[in-house]
Amino acid sequence: MDLSWLSLGAALFATALGVVVFRRSPRHPAHWSFAIGMALIAAETVLAALAQRAPHVLEQAEWQRVRLTVAALLPIPWLIFSRCYSRGDALTVLEGRTLLLLAAVVLPLSLAVTFHSSLVVLPEPGLFADPIPRLGWAGMAVQVFVLLAAVGVLTHLERTFRGSVGVMRWRLKYMVLGVAVLFGYRLYASSQAVLYQIPEQTFDRAATAALLVACVLISIALTRGTVFDVDVYPSQTLLYRSLTVLLAGSYLVIVGALSHLVGLLGGDSSFPAQAFLIFAGLAGLAVLLLSERFRQRLRTFVSRHLRRPVYDYRQIWSTFTAQTTSLVDEESFSRTVARWVSDTFQSLSVSVWLVESSGDHLRMSGSTVLADAAADGLDQPTEELAEALAAIGQRHEPFILNRSRDRWAVTLERLHPGVFREGGSQVCQPLNAGGKLLGLLILGDRVAGVPFTTEDFDLLRCIGDQIAASLLGLQLSAQLLRAKEMEAFQTMSAFFVHDLKNTASTLSLTLQNLGQHFSDPAFREDALRAVGKSVQHLNGLIARLSRLRQELRVQAVPGDLVAIIESALSSVGSSPSAVVENNAQPLPPVLVDAEQFEKVVVNLLVNAREAVASNGHIRIDTRRQDNWACLSVADNGCGMSPEFLHRSLFRPFQTTKRNGLGIGMFHSRMIVEAHHGRMEVESTPGHGTTVRVLLPFAPIV
Repeated sequence: MDLSWLSLGAALFATALGVVVFRRSPRHPAHWSFAIGMALIAAETVLAALAQRAPHVLEQAEWQRVRLTVAALLPIPWLIFSRCYSRGDALTVLEGRTLLLLAAVVLPLSLAVTFHSSLVVLPEPGLFADPIPRLGWAGMAVQVFVLLAAVGVLTHLERTFRGSVGVMRWRLKYMVLGVAVLFGYRLYASSQAVLYQIPEQTFDRAATAALLVACVLISIALTRGTVFDVDVYPSQTLLYRSLTVLLAGSYLVIVGALSHLVGLLGGDSSFPAQAFLIFAGLAGLAVLLLSERFRQRLRTFVSRHLRRPVYDYRQIWSTFTAQTTSLVDEESFSRTVARWVSDTFQSLSVSVWLVESSGDHLRMSGSTVLADAAADGLDQPTEELAEALAAIGQRHEPFILNRSRDRWAVTLERLHPGVFREGGSQVCQPLNAGGKLLGLLILGDRVAGVPFTTEDFDLLRCIGDQIAASLLGLQLSAQLLRAKEMEAFQTMSAFFVHDLKNTASTLSLTLQNLGQHFSDPAFREDALRAVGKSVQHLNGLIARLSRLRQELRVQAVPGDLVAIIESALSSVGSSPSAVVENNAQPLPPVLVDAEQFEKVVVNLLVNAREAVASNGHIRIDTRRQDNWACLSVADNGCGMSPEFLHRSLFRPFQTTKRNGLGIGMFHSRMIVEAHHGRMEVESTPGHGTTVRVLLPFAPIV
């Protein structure tokens, strides 16, 4: 068959595959980038055939320039495809990389367009017996860009393949291999073009063959279900243990050494064939290493003939610990466990189902065969599922689902549909911990249909117990976190409730005296002032509600402690049950946030007033104590026990009052410590309490 017709057929095949994929989901980046990439490769193949059929060298050179211009467009769609293909985070994977992707197409395309004549040049007459077009410096640059893009595409696809397990890996394996053939050849051809400074026309037969092989592999992949809808979350380590980089580097080193050897021997007629055989050998080695069946047979051979146990338990548990220790949520833990169990037992289909809090429904938390959307669509009959959960509620041993004829076993089997007819039995491992069924671990589709042995079941039970214990720990940690969040919310809200309580107490006292002293102008003025301050305080509380997540901060400036005390006395008002004696003496300025510290004084006065009985006495003093300004509030009330004083006074929600909240002293100490001060309390049951607050003086300027 003429090469041009074969190239045209390969181009039509590639275009048809691109159209089929594009029509499935035109808006998905993996779909449209694949379609564009296949269209560009098809166009390049046709241009290569036209260049070969051109009768004159000048026409061949022009067709090669057009071909290189099309090749300059290849990096962008295929890099997008390799980043988005089968990724569970496809919608966000391109974020932050716009400039990099833009550079991948702008730089080579601008070179191809701006320096079009320098892409391919003709040698000067007399230098070669049979002159052929050769790459110019711009063509060399485009080939280098394409070579780097090929390595990038293969590396990203390898990450996706490494991130997949089980049925997901089975579904996307041939797609990855097909694209790997395309860009493996691209790596080979570009390296040869750069090495010998000749266009790729010399390798057109190999290019057409590689395209046909790739199209066949991709066609097989498209028959394996919704291959583009598989959700894979690969590791973020880009080049760690990368087989692509290893193979590409090995190939380039071997080809470079072979080229040098051929140059020393003085002949290069068979070099392209030798280099292609090296590439084919490396590609075959990669296919063999990625074969699950080969790995399974190798493990069986080693176990049978070298008398090695099937499982290296030390490695199994160290791997489990290393992969799950840092996981703090059920979903990521379940996904990791599903992948780890799939690798351990060579079972392609592994799913982790967790029991909902209601106890009558299962939720798919991690799977190597089901995507989240597919799991949500599975029918879970309530009665049959409740029967199943009750039947295995106290079981710890694994059991084979399709050997049981019970109705509940059929229900569980529907949750984990098989993919391969020769995949063997489906095994269910209950996840029980703390006397409670937490979930189910279901395995199926074992490689080559190898049956589960007694050793497999023993290991699976140990793994199930460990997974259940880890899940229980995660659930208890989540409950503890919620409890702490609720406690923090209650503590914060109690601050506001306490402030509201003090404000309500002030307004209540004003209302009590309103009927008796309303005719007194001084009282009315004092009452209006108290109401105004209360309203202002309430507005301040409302403003603080929008800053709940912020820590307590004070803006300490030099201030008058006596003025703050007088303002606090005005806020709480007078009380008929207690006499307040204000002996505050002027002191040098202190570093204080007047608004925040006034709350401390108000709280101390309210506490003292509530602690005293009728005819009570409250005394306020200020004095200098070493390098501190000392404010003391003393009362002759009921006092506190030494045990409460030392263990509970400054703890939230601890109080001796019948209607108290137990938050005032805790809040007050927070404010005082924010001022870099401290609080001291002395109390005797039946004799009263003295609270001292020490604040630093403002520095002398």
